[in-house]
Amino acid sequence: MRVRPPAVSGSFYPDDPEALRAELARDLESARSTSPAPKAIIAPHAGYLYSGQVAASAYACLGAVRHTIRRVVLLGPAHRVYVEGLAVSSADAFVTPLGQVPLDATARDAILALPQVQVGDEAHAHEHSLEVHLPFLQVCLDEFVLLPLVVGLCRAGDVADVLDLVWGGPETLIVVSTDLSHYHDYETARAIDARTAAAIVAARAADVGDRDACGAYPVRGLLEAAARHRLAVRELDLRNSGDTAGPRDRVVGYGSFALV
Repeated sequence: MRVRPPAVSGSFYPDDPEALRAELARDLESARSTSPAPKAIIAPHAGYLYSGQVAASAYACLGAVRHTIRRVVLLGPAHRVYVEGLAVSSADAFVTPLGQVPLDATARDAILALPQVQVGDEAHAHEHSLEVHLPFLQVCLDEFVLLPLVVGLCRAGDVADVLDLVWGGPETLIVVSTDLSHYHDYETARAIDARTAAAIVAARAADVGDRDACGAYPVRGLLEAAARHRLAVRELDLRNSGDTAGPRDRVVGYGSFALV
């Protein structure tokens, strides 16, 4: 079996399983949600100290469907390797301190038929934007298979076409990983992120700029797919690192959204 080992455990989140479960439980307990069960969520990917509570507000929506979801399509931006289109992993499983998550080889083969999809293990090897979501998924869901996608330079329609192929029914959850604005002062970031959040809630994909969210490409693709499938977007939480654990002179924005 080929596995992708954790790259950021011990830095972005605890590498001790008991400590990790305890931190996830605290974040989820503080983020109880009344949102209907979503088809898709958007959540941040910083270290749990900074964005864990914001991410938890999205994952707290999954309680009623934890036994139903059997597949997760997880999309996040490429931070370390240049990618054109979307990159899949050839691994059989991704590993976290909480255990292995098997990959959906059937779905992977299906989307590899599309010209915008390629195998890109180097893009996955050290990418944190996907990895930090896996422990949340492991504690919030029962058994599931994973289709992880690193999204690089591509049109929103290219991402939406991939999502259409693996849209499925209630057994499939789509997760898009993104942070919002980067390294502005606190008040500037609040204004930029409020504008970006309004665009996301209104499903105005074209109004989410490349500098408004590091995951702008997967976000825009999900919003186009949401329009095709007539999903509504709900804002769950909107904060930045100045609200959670950092100084306010250079902050990173975080938002969570549910698509229902």
